Amino acid sequence: MVLKVFFPACCSSADSGILIGRWISEQNSAVILAVVHFPFIPVQVKQYLGELQRVTKVSVSVLGSWSNSKQEKEESLSGFLEDLGTIFCHEPWIQISKEGDSKFWSCSTLQKHSKNPQEEEIILVYYDQRKVMLSHLHPPLDTAGQRAEDASKLSAIFDTVARSQVLFMTDRYDEGPIKLTHWQSDGVEASIIVELLKQASVPACMLLTFLLSLVSGICRSRVLKFWPLSFLWSKLSTCEQLGHRLQHLQVISSKKKAQNQNQLMRKANIFVSLLIDVALGVLLMSWLYRKNRIGHLADTLIPVADHVAEELQDLLQWLMGAPAGLKMNRALDQVLGRFFLYHIHLWISYIHLLSPFIEMILWYVGLSACLGLTVALCILSDIIALLTFHIYCFYVYGARLYCLKIYGLSSLWRLFRGKKWNVLRQRVDSCSYDLDQLFIGTLLFTILLFLLPTTALYYLVFTLLRLLVVIVQGLIHLLVDLIDSLPLYSLILRLCRSYRLAAGVKFRVLEQQNGKPLRLLMQINPLSYGGVVQTYRLPTYSCYPRDSWASLCKKLFLGELIYPWKHKGDKQN
Repeated sequence: MVLKVFFPACCSSADSGILIGRWISEQNSAVILAVVHFPFIPVQVKQYLGELQRVTKVSVSVLGSWSNSKQEKEESLSGFLEDLGTIFCHEPWIQISKEGDSKFWSCSTLQKHSKNPQEEEIILVYYDQRKVMLSHLHPPLDTAGQRAEDASKLSAIFDTVARSQVLFMTDRYDEGPIKLTHWQSDGVEASIIVELLKQASVPACMLLTFLLSLVSGICRSRVLKFWPLSFLWSKLSTCEQLGHRLQHLQVISSKKKAQNQNQLMRKANIFVSLLIDVALGVLLMSWLYRKNRIGHLADTLIPVADHVAEELQDLLQWLMGAPAGLKMNRALDQVLGRFFLYHIHLWISYIHLLSPFIEMILWYVGLSACLGLTVALCILSDIIALLTFHIYCFYVYGARLYCLKIYGLSSLWRLFRGKKWNVLRQRVDSCSYDLDQLFIGTLLFTILLFLLPTTALYYLVFTLLRLLVVIVQGLIHLLVDLIDSLPLYSLILRLCRSYRLAAGVKFRVLEQQNGKPLRLLMQINPLSYGGVVQTYRLPTYSCYPRDSWASLCKKLFLGELIYPWKHKGDKQN
């Protein structure tokens, strides 16, 4: 049979002593967890292992002896290490030794109580305890029923190391009777600092949870359900983003422990995304309040609005003439042009009425950047929607008029073919019409057909303007989605500590020689970047539905995208 010994690489320089770990009979494997070096008392070691088994539920025992060849020359411990096998009584008794400065290692087994001892082929596998402990390739700790099934798999080794976390809390330089060497024997002080920080964060999380519950109670109150507060809360992207971040804060400050690795990574991704969002918002706020940039922005806003209004007036004057040499219906052209020019005059008056308050509005809007860059971007999107409200009105008027004519022409076309739309059955049925009905239908069809080019031209121009605004807002919300949903913590782990996002293991041959144990190095394969993003991607938010640009343009040109703000739960008109 083949005996597999998993030996921690951190113990290769440990002093001579005994090996403690777990024996997995299903795999004929031994998982070494630590080295207990001299001096020690066997009774105290047995008591310590009993307490360790009671806490970790892992059958930890003394599996063999470890001999450091440099120390063996001074103290001659080889005979004593062999006699320890009769004290701890483990079959087989594993003996591992390092041959001086040579790269070769020796590993043998003793079976004193066996009548027919068999020579076993030994494979010595080195593993990194720290990476195995933090890789989360082991099964969850609460699935005790699956441990028997996983005992014959490689996950049993990871599960053994993960459940032996209490063992790694013992420092090599403790004044206790037992001296251990493992991966964390020199770094327990840092672990203590982390634990103190965790304990100190509990009151802060409780205070944050209380404040968030208070804010959530205010948001769920009946006052916000009345119109127009409910309308603004459901339509403004700033309110939607604030609610989105409020949910994130509730997830972070929750006292409920993460059940699995995905939930833990989701919390970490949300926390890092929130920190970066607030940091970028503070940088933006500091930039805005330097050198009176808000005042300069307010001074340039009114001239830009006047320039846009003048360009729209010139465009309407061009449409009221002979645009591109097209022959338009002069009466309808004049009515539509004057109607839209009147709206532009109202818009200019509205802008000049707000001009004394624009700098103050921008000053308070700049303060909102401390809540995060995404909140500032959503406010910018809402400001763009308010400043282009006249373009939105033009698009709605043109879309409604265009849709009415298209629906009228389609209905009259069915009349010519002796068809009609059955509202109850939602289908087209045959129908016989009188001569008067056909005459009126022909007259209306002719009128609508000759007026369609004029209406279609106005609708096409305003649709292109509306599409430009939608593209700008879409780019802003695309940046908001990127900040909200990018798994920054997972990407940082992938770059710095790839073993935390492990996808499997691989073995590399270190030494293969006749008469010597086969030495392998167990390495952890990290997830690919696509797997990181796919596994730990956060729920995304967008001001517009998740439509492709082709479907968005189709809805614009068919007059179906009417409202300027859309959310996931809204239905298309």
